This record gives sequence, C-alpha cells and structure tokens, in this order.
Amino acid sequence: MNKRMVIFLFSLLLLIGCNGNKIKRNTELEKDINSSIIMVSDNSESEVNIKDLANFEWDKAFLINPYTPQEEIEKQVGVNFKDPSNISSRDDIYLLIFLNNGKVVQYAEINRLQTSFNLADKEYLTPSNDLMNIKR
Repeated sequence: MNKRMVIFLFSLLLLIGCNGNKIKRNTELEKDINSSIIMVSDNSESEVNIKDLANFEWDKAFLINPYTPQEEIEKQVGVNFKDPSNISSRDDIYLLIFLNNGKVVQYAEINRLQTSFNLADKEYLTPSNDLMNIKR
C-alpha cells in the first residue's frame, strides 16, 4: 500500500469515528414511561415524574407531538436537532428531547398506546418542574 492510500484510509476512519452524533436514544427511559402508561386505567388521568426516570444530566426536556415537522422541532427546542425518529410522518409516538447546557444529550420515543401527553401550561420540563400529564 502506498503512503497516500494509508493516509486516505486513516482519514476516512477518523471521520467515521468522529461523526459528532453523540445523541443517545434512551430505550430504558422509554420502557419506564411505557410502564407508567400501562398502569393508568382507561378514561383517566395521571402524571409521571420525568426526573425520577431520567438518570442522566439534563436541564430541559421538550415534548414533541406526532406529525411535528423538522423545522418546528428545531424552533421549539431552540437548537439544531436532526430527528432520527421521523416524527413528522408518524402518529404512533411522542418524542421527548433532553438538553443539557444548550445541547441535545438524549431523546426518547414514547409510544402513544391510546394515550395523550402534555406539559400543562409549560413550554418544557426542568428537573424541578418535571411532571408530564398522561390521559388515557
């Protein structure tokens, strides 16, 4: 292998390894929230404390409704975020996006399961104001 080929392969590996996408889908949080949903009986309302379920550093969490376009997600969250769930064309999930110090750190896809979620009159959740409403 010549020197140029070695440099090219090394550069390619470096670029692949440093893709900058460190945003983690939190499947454990998804399972915990889904368990909370199942415990809510039909035609009733409940709340879930997100702080108790999110075992990582975060300072804001945004609830994104089904069918929300990419531009609206970024406007609501206030940062660039490439939605990996494609929620703009889905009605089966909500998206919960967590920020810490102005950067998206994790997200969760929450199954609707014939349920609706809201943050009451809040724009977003914080660790000190973390109640998400559930209605079945």
